[in-house]
Amino acid sequence: MSNQSIGLSDNLYQYLLANSVREPAILTKLRQETAQHPLANMQISPEQGQLMGLLVHLIGAKKYLEVGVFTGYSALVVALNLPDDGRIIACDVSDEFTSIASKYWQEAGVDDKISLQIAPALETLDRLLANGEAGTVDIAFIDADKNNYVAYYDRCFQLVRQGGIILVDNVLWYGRVADPAMDEDKRTLAIKQLNQQIYHDDRVQISLIPIGDGLTIARKK
Repeated sequence: MSNQSIGLSDNLYQYLLANSVREPAILTKLRQETAQHPLANMQISPEQGQLMGLLVHLIGAKKYLEVGVFTGYSALVVALNLPDDGRIIACDVSDEFTSIASKYWQEAGVDDKISLQIAPALETLDRLLANGEAGTVDIAFIDADKNNYVAYYDRCFQLVRQGGIILVDNVLWYGRVADPAMDEDKRTLAIKQLNQQIYHDDRVQISLIPIGDGLTIARKK
């Protein structure tokens, strides 16, 4: 939930963008439209999107699972980096937000790669498991309601293959995870609980990086 990396001065952030981010025009267009939305800070930053696209290539991903779509930037950046036979399962509950996403997916010519599931994500994840899709996902990205983060991680761990990656967004939560005054906030507590769970989960290799609002990369051993 941050459309730019936190903790950087404006000058340094602009330098980062100018010397790192290679953003296709369709992604810039989507990001600029989303910037006009009252909830624009829910969109991932372009530097985080570029990292996700790089991870697709690094592990040869073909199947991507997304929990929380919003206006579709993260799904679009992954779709643009997937091979022609790549597949995306995108979970969200909002027709309003995802209607923007669908428009850009179609414009980019990648909508045939994306299966949008409008339903509570836990229902979709449980259905995938019931259908025998455990161990078939290359990359899962969790960026939805924070109170269900632990449940999403548990399902995604089952769905991701050995050597696959789970990405968890907002793990620094604007610094609130390190603020004792926020210990009564349910969303902050949920993120802190998951951060601790992943830290102690010896089934994965991990790195929490301060990009966007904090992104955990967990590789399933």
